[in-house]
Amino acid sequence: MKRGEILGRLKSLSNPEAVAGMARFGINPKNAYGISIPALRKMAEELGRNHPLALELWGSGIHEARILASMIDVPEDVTASQMERWVSDFDSWDVCDQCCSNLFDKTPMAHRMAVEWSSSKEEFVKRAGFALMAALAAHDKKATNSQFKKFLPIIRRESVDERNFVKKAVNWALRQIGKRNQQLNKAAIKAAREIQQVDSKSARWIASDALREVTSPSVKRRLRASN
Repeated sequence: MKRGEILGRLKSLSNPEAVAGMARFGINPKNAYGISIPALRKMAEELGRNHPLALELWGSGIHEARILASMIDVPEDVTASQMERWVSDFDSWDVCDQCCSNLFDKTPMAHRMAVEWSSSKEEFVKRAGFALMAALAAHDKKATNSQFKKFLPIIRRESVDERNFVKKAVNWALRQIGKRNQQLNKAAIKAAREIQQVDSKSARWIASDALREVTSPSVKRRLRASN
């Protein structure tokens, strides 16, 4: 299926009511059709992996086409320059998070980019850094504990950023690291308690919310069972 056919199919699935509701969830409705993620995943399965097509779909600027591009791109074919181009295009948290968890976290540059983007002044680039940390904690089974422990001082450093889309991603990264295994759970709890002492409303929220989850009986039970 070619780019034009796919864009036509996406347009045919447009849901004006869903588009109108996107803004309530903090999603940028510009160039959006209001198509659900399950519907996009089904389309991605039909299309299969295709790097050139992913680049074409991304270039369309259509919200759902960009999410679909992240689902069908080939991680091995993604370059650092492509990641930089795409991250600079992020204008909505869902496109950011989908790209990081569908594609970017499977590239060899993922850990490096997470660190680099975490200090960006651009809100969605910075969010991508922490969304990538969260995605790696959930998906990168080969990464070592030390690789994730290196993220914790960065999480503490950026916990004072009051911007909503940033602080939620910082919190997400801390929680995902704390749920990876018992050793990282202890390290995340320690980091969260240190963040709690920072004189910042954002930092206190990030820490208290993360502690609620990573110290919960359900998480503790799961980590003991998987040890």
